[in-house]
Amino acid sequence: MSDHPPPGPELWASVDALWKWLDSNRPIEDREGLLLRILKLNEEVGEVAEAVIGATGQNPRKGVTHTWDDVQAELCDVVITALVALRTLTPDAREVFTRHLERVTERSRTSS
Repeated sequence: MSDHPPPGPELWASVDALWKWLDSNRPIEDREGLLLRILKLNEEVGEVAEAVIGATGQNPRKGVTHTWDDVQAELCDVVITALVALRTLTPDAREVFTRHLERVTERSRTSS
């Protein structure tokens, strides 16, 4: 367990900085660029799958090629990519995410 508090406003400042950097270096603009940004999630999820397969040695030709730390890092990449994609869709990403998280949390409380 880390001694650091969970990310708060600095998380969203980092997401915004990454969004600005990516937008200033975006080779394809408009709707196509937006769609490609969202599709990046699929690539990142594939990297999670690759890491899990590598951590469990499921490919007999390759054996164990990853660690569970690699899986954690890839999952973090998925989260970051999703938050940046959300920020690309709306400048209100923090509020949209917070409201959605509250709904999902409330739903989990009422379904038990």
